[in-house]
Amino acid sequence: MRSFVGPVAIGGICGLAWAAGLRGFMAQVAIESHVAWYGTFVQILLPGIVTGMLLGWAEYIRRTGGRRRSRWLSLAPLAFPIFIVASPEVIGDLFNGQFPFTGGIGGGALALPLFGMAGGYALSGRGPKWARALSSLLALASIPAWALSASQVNSDLALTTPRGAWVALLFWSAIATLAIGCAIPHRPLETGGGASAGSTGHPEGQPAADATAG
Repeated sequence: MRSFVGPVAIGGICGLAWAAGLRGFMAQVAIESHVAWYGTFVQILLPGIVTGMLLGWAEYIRRTGGRRRSRWLSLAPLAFPIFIVASPEVIGDLFNGQFPFTGGIGGGALALPLFGMAGGYALSGRGPKWARALSSLLALASIPAWALSASQVNSDLALTTPRGAWVALLFWSAIATLAIGCAIPHRPLETGGGASAGSTGHPEGQPAADATAG
């Protein structure tokens, strides 16, 4: 029997690297960037690790015949807004009637997961075509959205400058990478013989053992 440790550990490392890149992007966008223990390690790096581990777990499940409702793991990037909301500072703001996702970290913690999850569903090739088309439009909206707003966020981030072009590529490639990861829970299952469940007629998201029972 395959062990889940490898895929989960690899996913966690990849998630940490992705979140560290996200923190670098945020440092470039902010006019004045300050690295804090809680804000950086708990609100950014830790949810990156959690997201990566959950997607690694999804890959383990996919390779071992599947589990019921395993596609919910495609929502793993929601760990970012969850960790934002769970912080003492945001809880205090909620009691004061302030919405938590209006600032820099909060807004990015909500937007990037949405772009990534939409892109993952679009890349999966599963589900209704109209739903994948809408997901593609949502994910691709990040390209013109950043291109039009970058210079407004910081005049040094205009795409006509070397720094602006690099930051834009960092942002777009981060979304693309997250979308590839979010596609994992939607991919066809692997049976014991190495064939995918999608090619053998097993119902989507259903364990191979259940699909062949009876």
